[in-house]
Amino acid sequence: MRRFLPVLCTLLLLSLLSLTAAALCGSTGCLRPSASADSVSLLLSLRVPRALTAFAVGAALALSGALMQVLLRNPLADPYVLGLSGGSAAGALLAMLAALHLGWPVQLATAPGALLGAAVAMLLLFGLVRQSLRHLAISPLLSSQRLLLTGVMLAAGFGALISLALSVAPDAQLRGMVFWLIGDLDDARLLPVTAAVLILALLWALRYAPALNLLARGDAFAQLLGVPVLRLRVMVLCTAAACTAMAVAMAGTIGFVGLVVPHGLRLLIGNDQRLLLPGAMLGGGAALTLDDLLARTVVAPVQLPVGVITALIGVPCFLWLLARGRS
Repeated sequence: MRRFLPVLCTLLLLSLLSLTAAALCGSTGCLRPSASADSVSLLLSLRVPRALTAFAVGAALALSGALMQVLLRNPLADPYVLGLSGGSAAGALLAMLAALHLGWPVQLATAPGALLGAAVAMLLLFGLVRQSLRHLAISPLLSSQRLLLTGVMLAAGFGALISLALSVAPDAQLRGMVFWLIGDLDDARLLPVTAAVLILALLWALRYAPALNLLARGDAFAQLLGVPVLRLRVMVLCTAAACTAMAVAMAGTIGFVGLVVPHGLRLLIGNDQRLLLPGAMLGGGAALTLDDLLARTVVAPVQLPVGVITALIGVPCFLWLLARGRS
């Protein structure tokens, strides 16, 4: 606990500071003491839900990335590696097209479509890789490769569906669909559901963190100490899929948060999952909240898609982490 508390307290303080800055500042500037009560109430009613949405999405992506890196024993894995985000995005875009065709509000179709697409992607993945999950203990390298290749092929298929949806979309709706796909944090309707999923995922992660530490040292070692490897891997995959689905349903496909944050924290604080998993949630939430603040202020009053900011920051950070890891 002497080692855990300072790190977690630092990440918690960073999270609170990022949420405060995102609530006080935005595309119209920062709140001033001389502002009227009505304007303060209006700005806070818009900025606070967006800040909380950014934090929840970042926490979900970072936790999912940390779990995927344990599952695949690859520190460079991210939440999107198995095609789950592609399924969510394809489902959301197809639901948008269906809503336009039926005359329904597009905003009401996005989240259900994304969740349905994630469910289809997860069912396809489980159906295709159940043998690989069973054989990870026998031939971990070959089974992991099959799992990755299956995910890559699913992602390619869903990518084709996304391209098809964008190709047939009306011109009036195309810009909004592309903006959502890159990363849009305006919709906070799923925030209570996402918060509940995150709390359950965190409780599960803390409960099974010691078993995940053993799993990271090898299947044979974990089985020797009584860890049910197959069941644990299925639970890891389900938890990561649920977090990824909720993140994509709320904000589209936002890259690099689930890759850079867990990998960077692992280099800084080690690979103890008892500290890494809650730390990744706090770090991912703070990182995406600050990225969204930049997206709203860097070219204000124009708001950029937050996915652009995460890519511009994530690429050099990731290259620096790789260079640091080799040195």
